[in-house]
Amino acid sequence: MQFNKLTNVKMEDVKLKGGLLGAIQDLIVNETIPYQYDVLNDNVEGAPKSHAIANFRIAAGEQKGEFYGMFFQDSDVAKWLEAASYSLILKPDPQLEKILDDLVDLIGRAQEPDGYLNTYFTVAHPDKKWTNLRDLHELYCAGHMMEAAVAYYRATGKTKLIDIMSKFTDHMLTVLGPEPGKKRGYPGHPEIELALVKMYKVTGDQKYLRLAKFFIDERGRQPHYFAQEAELRGEKRKNAEQDNMWSTYHYYQAHLPLKEQTTAEGHAVRAMYLFSGAADVARETGDEELFEALKKLWDNVTKKRMYITAAIGSQSYGEAFSLDYDLPNDTIYGETCASIGLAFFAHRMLQMDPDRKYADVLERAIYNGILSGISLDGKKFFYVNPLEVVPEVCEKRHDHFHVKVERQAWFACACCPANVSRLYTSIGDYIYSTSNDGEIYIHLFANSSANIALGDRNVVLDVNTRYPWDGNINIKVNPDLKGEFTIAVRVPSWCHEPSIRVNGQPVNIEEHMDKGYVKIKRVWEPGDAIDVVYPMKAMLVRTNPRVRENAGKVAIQRGPMVYCIEEVDNGKNLHNIIVPKDVEFKETFEEGLLNGVVAIIFKAYRLKDWPCDECYSFDQNSYEEIEVKAIPYYAWGNRGVGEMTVWMREEMCI
Repeated sequence: MQFNKLTNVKMEDVKLKGGLLGAIQDLIVNETIPYQYDVLNDNVEGAPKSHAIANFRIAAGEQKGEFYGMFFQDSDVAKWLEAASYSLILKPDPQLEKILDDLVDLIGRAQEPDGYLNTYFTVAHPDKKWTNLRDLHELYCAGHMMEAAVAYYRATGKTKLIDIMSKFTDHMLTVLGPEPGKKRGYPGHPEIELALVKMYKVTGDQKYLRLAKFFIDERGRQPHYFAQEAELRGEKRKNAEQDNMWSTYHYYQAHLPLKEQTTAEGHAVRAMYLFSGAADVARETGDEELFEALKKLWDNVTKKRMYITAAIGSQSYGEAFSLDYDLPNDTIYGETCASIGLAFFAHRMLQMDPDRKYADVLERAIYNGILSGISLDGKKFFYVNPLEVVPEVCEKRHDHFHVKVERQAWFACACCPANVSRLYTSIGDYIYSTSNDGEIYIHLFANSSANIALGDRNVVLDVNTRYPWDGNINIKVNPDLKGEFTIAVRVPSWCHEPSIRVNGQPVNIEEHMDKGYVKIKRVWEPGDAIDVVYPMKAMLVRTNPRVRENAGKVAIQRGPMVYCIEEVDNGKNLHNIIVPKDVEFKETFEEGLLNGVVAIIFKAYRLKDWPCDECYSFDQNSYEEIEVKAIPYYAWGNRGVGEMTVWMREEMCI
């Protein structure tokens, strides 16, 4: 099958010109990436020790010492290297390039003669290579290093890291695969699948695509590889579906072959990386059955197991999905990496099936569930992204210990910080696409310019907007040759009264709508203009009544932004605030608040404290009218420790 494929316009041809996304990119390039490099070299006082780069020096025989950190510590270096490479594309920096060159050289010196590359096994357990694919992340680390290799090549044109990973892949192929005498193994933590496809697309070498397809197809088949592997290790067989989460095949998304899976199970990050890699394989091989399975999994995740912020993974136990509509706000896990993985999945599905439902979730994640993972100064991070926080509860209750009330300088398990960096530095890859039919798709709206190759012509789009604070978007269209082609503009699902004009003339949106995109086909000339108006106003959002935690509650959304209320603005006991059924919102852009945000002010009621200290009473409750201030969810926790909530009680009228 030939999917209706789109090709993303690469970030090399997209330039952000300020705005929120541009400000985030600048922050990460100028502050976060240098900070994270210092952390990886253990040069930040007060941050947990990383030792990640030192591990490579030890593996290369250039420094004495023992391996330190998680067994997947190499992946922190790889993700940082990938983010820093994207940074070079955005802002050429000879000093940073020299750091990357030296780091790549070090990685090469740490590689073993047969191509093997993993400092945990080289330094700490050389006798245990390829004996525990289920638990020890060998292939996960390799995948992240492959992604770094592709990014480094994109930024510099240098193939050294690609060559290193090609040699490692050749080594893998002597160990893993369907041929007799090889292990029919696959990773306990998926990631390498999507990385192999990236290597394939850069090199054209079929070995990468074949290996990626093998990992996808083999997963969950019987006899179960993880059971065979455990037996060879002498591990006592556990009841794989009744013991703890980590002993279940569901945890690893290996309970069934992927094409037979219909619900998102287990560790949320692993699931998203697996689905993303599978989408890449489906696209490159034309596997329609795999694509249909992914559509079912997408619907299960986004319709029944996703938070309003695009957080996923509702329980800390296994960092995992639980069941449909089980979305607790205070004990949520909602790992930053999981929302990033969801963005990867969304973007890949969008390229095969241009439907705004994918772009809407991509946008929701970018502005909410991922962006909350980094502080406004770019140097502190959330691993867990709750929708409700009471600091005293997080301190005292064991089932809340995973929830931090302040962003952290680093983590012993530091998968999230560099993941945030690589997502936002490469955000230009997600904004525009082209089709073979001569169409330009605009998925996300940002102050930007794009230089787009479209068949035998080149089209420059110059976009001016204050989005996501304002829904007015002006798009200047400048083809180098006058001619007919299509520009497809997404209408976000939150927008109920869209308006689009071309050179001042209104476009019939309903007539030109296709899966949430308004397709404007005409003869375009230099200087043509598209004026888009997506009126933004604060709206109340409610959940399906099956979501127990939110029954009778509302949240506030304005455009793509989800809002929350904080103690610093509204006092303690936020759970006592009640939103009137006829609430009116006042929306104001406050330049001096949280680096500049639209704040929302409204009248509400607060349940008054009782005059007594007993738990129960037959007396009537009393209420007071108050003024409430809401801010964008992503910015919470930047003004000190305090309560926060997204969902508030609604005044009921039955």
